[in-house]
Amino acid sequence: MPKRTWNPKKLKRMRKHGFLKRLASAAGKAILKRRRAKGRASLAVAKKIK
Repeated sequence: MPKRTWNPKKLKRMRKHGFLKRLASAAGKAILKRRRAKGRASLAVAKKIK
């Protein structure tokens, strides 16, 4: 039986896919630009942990 690979952690998710992480690189900024152009309700995971 395979291991359970999805063990959600809010902090890990934020550090990998968060808004600030996206802003930190050119590629991340491009992602945000594409998502804005498409009209996404959510651009990234979130700005900070709730």
